[in-house]
Amino acid sequence: MTDRERNRFFARAARYARVGTNVGGVAAQMLGSRVFGFALDRGANAIALAGALGNLKGPIMKVAQLLATIPDALPAEYATELMKLQSEAPPMGWAFVRRRMAAELGPDWQQRFASFEHTPAAAASLGQVHRAASHDGKPLAAKLQYPDMQSAVEADLGQLELIFAIRRRMDPAIDTREIAKEIGARVREELDYRREAKHVALYREILADIPEVRVPNAWPALSTGRLLVLDWLEGKKLLAYKDASPEIRNRLATAMFKAWWLPFSRFGVIHGDPHLGNYTAFEEAAEPRGINLLDYGCIRIFPPKFVGGVVDLYRGLRNGEEARVVHAYETWGFQGLTRALIDALNIWARFIYGPLMDDRVRTIADGVKPAEYGRREVHRAHMALKELGPVTVPREFLLMDRAAVGLGAVFLHLRAELNFHQLFEGAIAKFSVAEVGRRQAGVLGSAGLDTAA
Repeated sequence: MTDRERNRFFARAARYARVGTNVGGVAAQMLGSRVFGFALDRGANAIALAGALGNLKGPIMKVAQLLATIPDALPAEYATELMKLQSEAPPMGWAFVRRRMAAELGPDWQQRFASFEHTPAAAASLGQVHRAASHDGKPLAAKLQYPDMQSAVEADLGQLELIFAIRRRMDPAIDTREIAKEIGARVREELDYRREAKHVALYREILADIPEVRVPNAWPALSTGRLLVLDWLEGKKLLAYKDASPEIRNRLATAMFKAWWLPFSRFGVIHGDPHLGNYTAFEEAAEPRGINLLDYGCIRIFPPKFVGGVVDLYRGLRNGEEARVVHAYETWGFQGLTRALIDALNIWARFIYGPLMDDRVRTIADGVKPAEYGRREVHRAHMALKELGPVTVPREFLLMDRAAVGLGAVFLHLRAELNFHQLFEGAIAKFSVAEVGRRQAGVLGSAGLDTAA
């Protein structure tokens, strides 16, 4: 075993110990209540689990947030608490940053920047961002990965398997095996900053003709697999405009819609993490004109036929074409479709697609209190699926659902009032699976990425 392998082994072992200590006790209570029949205060246990995860850097926080959007992947009490987790972590100190930067760019790394701020501008679950400047005066954002994140990923994913195994013993409505595979694949991808740089190039091409959305340039000469340097895009947080005029809030919401739906409907590419921290608003003449898209780690490339299923489900639900609805679910990979299962899936689908099918100006919640939005549908879907036994959810569904729910949350925060139907119809105008495939092959080739499976 080399020194590097030995260090990685011990880092992973340490991670297992930390996560296992925090999560294991909570999981043991879940299993004990099932096996031995003692009472479990699920509310208190959920708070303990969220607290345990929130004190750890690494992907476990991202995993928790993803799971919280899937009905019955976890008990309701756990999902509620996990939704409160924020992608924040204590930052690395300057001495540690210097060592990490030297490991990535060499001992003379500081000479490659005109300036590099000691204090991070943001600290998240996998790394932190520092403001810097190039020698020609361009502002830069340097995202530096925390040390031992590969070990953290494998340790956390191992603990996730434990939690899922216990959950499967508790009569769930959802079989989480495929979800676990998808989470593992996506989180491992997020560790590869060279791949993220390719995602940046991909989005620059896809959104080149959309002036309301700005995408930074990557700086390959200053980047590595664990260091990504991008243009710094100046902007304000979207919530700074939550009390702005309806015109401004709707303008920003429209830009968000285009940033998310156009890449998906035309190229089969999705930004799987549309939460408020991944966007800022840029201004011109002291007025917000659009959004900056800041993070490209959680990107999913779908087979064109999957996009066709999304469009088919929308049109089938809107026009009452049951055969088209069934075909859409089959295209997505749902197995053993029965009348009861189709009805249960339609509960969730009508909730997600509802704003898109309604040809009028409306809010996302449409009169329902934001805190209550979706609760009734989630409960109905849960009860219907529970009666059918564990249902295997295709892995592609995870980020699709996560992104749709996350995007809706942004619209709720902005109190946007838009005709979502007309916006969506514009996004899928002249849609065909073949055309998505042609476009996708072109942009993926330009960015140096593989075609979707």
